[in-house]
Amino acid sequence: MKSITVQDMADRFALEVLAGSTQLNRPITKSRPYRPGLEFVGYFEFFAQEHVQILGRKEINYLHKLSEEERNLRIGNIVKYHPPCFVVTQNQDGLKYLTKYCDQEGIPLLRTTAPTSEFIGRLDSYLVQALAQQISIHGVCVNVSGIGILLRGKSGVGKSETAHTLIRRGHRLVADDIVVMKKISPRTILGTHNESTKEFLALRSIGLINVARLYGRRAFQEETRIALDIELTKWEANALHNELDVEPKMSTYMDVEIPHIEIQLQPGRDVAGLIEVAANNWYLRQQGYSAAEEFMKRLEGE
Repeated sequence: MKSITVQDMADRFALEVLAGSTQLNRPITKSRPYRPGLEFVGYFEFFAQEHVQILGRKEINYLHKLSEEERNLRIGNIVKYHPPCFVVTQNQDGLKYLTKYCDQEGIPLLRTTAPTSEFIGRLDSYLVQALAQQISIHGVCVNVSGIGILLRGKSGVGKSETAHTLIRRGHRLVADDIVVMKKISPRTILGTHNESTKEFLALRSIGLINVARLYGRRAFQEETRIALDIELTKWEANALHNELDVEPKMSTYMDVEIPHIEIQLQPGRDVAGLIEVAANNWYLRQQGYSAAEEFMKRLEGE
């Protein structure tokens, strides 16, 4: 199971540490930050104790209004479950009672100036990606007209050169050579780089180029949702690849299916143009239109 530490989260969002500074190495393994509510009145049946606990103005104001004895009871009941940490939003103060219990139990207590809803949204997005299941594969990832495409094929088949042509036509590079694929939902995979290859494209006979410096910031994108898996293969003279299949072929990564297309290479063939067509055709399918379906209906109507 993937995890990050409380320290990673604190660094990412510049959080102030109020208590538990020696326990910042505690692991966070769950996304979806949790706001305790019913737990303050003693109901713990559905308490998400493995999640980061967010204390907004509503929760802190409620605790402030309790008597010291009752407040100690409510807080004591929650901290004994040892969640990864507590984060107080909107720079709220008067937290001595929280500080005391968190120090006693070794639970980090952090604070941010951000509004509660804004911080929860940003934190959730960060945790979903940081904790996502991921794999790394050999290939190239590009964004063509807003559509993420994974280019695969044997070494030397021309993936990077094709990506370079697409970049010159105004599209964007995401990753070259090593593509990191993150599963962020049951139906969604993000493609990104592995940091060391960020912005770089390797072209045979030329070497490494930095696409952001050579073609401007618009030539590079940090990540993209992968919508198409395109495999570049060598030309087969006797193979017929005029696809009339109504149902697209699929590739599967981490149990997520992605439409698969094979494009055969031949000198003089506009492969980048075919990839642009594939991206636009995929978009039309998402809008409910299929050229293959319309063609079959015309044949049936004759």
